[in-house]
Amino acid sequence: MRTPLFDSHLAAGGRMVDFAGWDMPVQYSGILAEHKAVREEAGVFDISHMGEFFVSGPGSAAWLDSLLTNRVAALSDGQAQYSLMLNELGGVIDDLIVYRLGADNFLLVVNASMIDEDAAWMKERIMDGVEFKNASADFAALAIQGPLAGGIFERLFGRKMPAERNRVLQIGDDYVVTTGYTGEAGFEWIVPAGEAAAAWLRSLAAGAKPCGLGARDTLRLEVCYPLNGSDLAPDRTPLEAGLGFFVDFEKPDFVGKAALVAQKAAGVPSRLCALRVTEKTPPIRPHYPVWVGGKPVTETTSGALSPSLGDGIALAYLPSEFSKPGQEVEIEVRGRRFRACVRKKPLYQKET
Repeated sequence: MRTPLFDSHLAAGGRMVDFAGWDMPVQYSGILAEHKAVREEAGVFDISHMGEFFVSGPGSAAWLDSLLTNRVAALSDGQAQYSLMLNELGGVIDDLIVYRLGADNFLLVVNASMIDEDAAWMKERIMDGVEFKNASADFAALAIQGPLAGGIFERLFGRKMPAERNRVLQIGDDYVVTTGYTGEAGFEWIVPAGEAAAAWLRSLAAGAKPCGLGARDTLRLEVCYPLNGSDLAPDRTPLEAGLGFFVDFEKPDFVGKAALVAQKAAGVPSRLCALRVTEKTPPIRPHYPVWVGGKPVTETTSGALSPSLGDGIALAYLPSEFSKPGQEVEIEVRGRRFRACVRKKPLYQKET
């Protein structure tokens, strides 16, 4: 599949790869240069492969609260929140963002690989007083991220970017939201699919540099944002993933709550840990064995060379007894083991 920006990527020199069935740019000028642009200036990413669901009707907030871990009813108009969709065992089906557009109107942005599964799962549980629409094919989206994103916002929209994170504005037929996946200031711009190419060119003219999936992955990994399908999975709970902050146990009920309550009472068996390699090593990739005390205990779920830190970094589910910061581990790369250490999240923080 191709996003509406496929030709725009080719024109900008994008190197295309398959990502979850989509033809997407992995890089333009190079991953290191694009990573640096986002940390120091501003970059623009095509995120049109993500899915957009619209939910409306008098029962919509209550219905979403019965499906998702966070408290949707607590959102004011124009606010957004991160949440998770779980199976009955408490495992993660998908992580997503919920935007409250009005009293009974919501926009959900879901992961590209999960659009059809998420839509089917939600439709199976539809309630009276709720209307659900999968509008993913109707929209494209850009993520503009970096310290200079505020100036780009002003040049694009003629107003200041909201200072608060997790705000959503409707500007004509567009939705502009102050969320992101890089650890930097910025916004995401959701536009009708037919206007995507024009929005891309306007973003470049306003000062954003084109960036691909390679930089997006190193940026999010430095700040320990999980990737669904790699760091989040149906056999791992939000408590294991360190996302308990986004689970509201005070809600009457939601799918997977009973399993989470039981796990919390029994003790979380493993935790998603941030690892930083303490010696020079080849690039770390997913599914590399992680050793503790001379024994393999798990494998990496994500891994990369951190451009900002200059070291190999990774995420991995470690048994809880080995999950505290300071724990020494080894990561096996091509038959050799390299020393690493569990570190507090995030691995990278901007200097203040």
